[in-house]
Amino acid sequence: MSLTLRIALIVVCITACVYVLRRIRRAQMEIEDAIYWILVSSALVIISIFPQIPDFFSDLLGIQSPANFVFLAVNFIVIVKLFSLSLEVSLLKQKLKSTIQNVAIREKELEDAGKEKTDEPD
Repeated sequence: MSLTLRIALIVVCITACVYVLRRIRRAQMEIEDAIYWILVSSALVIISIFPQIPDFFSDLLGIQSPANFVFLAVNFIVIVKLFSLSLEVSLLKQKLKSTIQNVAIREKELEDAGKEKTDEPD
């Protein structure tokens, strides 16, 4: 892995960590999501500092270049995160649909109860 790529990875990872920490301070990001991104950034910094790690895995997996291994690993990590976010969005959609249906039922019951009171003779 070239020195330029290693330096770029370190700079981008440190910038990402600073950005995530600012979001946490402003209460714009949940801690569990922040931990994920900080761990990914830390792993990339470690890979940048110790280029023997991507060398070993690229040789082990038969990947031509350690840089290609790094890009492959990052793509895999992003795909895993995307899948987990898709699952979370699906669950939230189901909860939202259920909540909307419950609210609509309660509004209808209140509306019907209000009509019954106005229809009763005095």
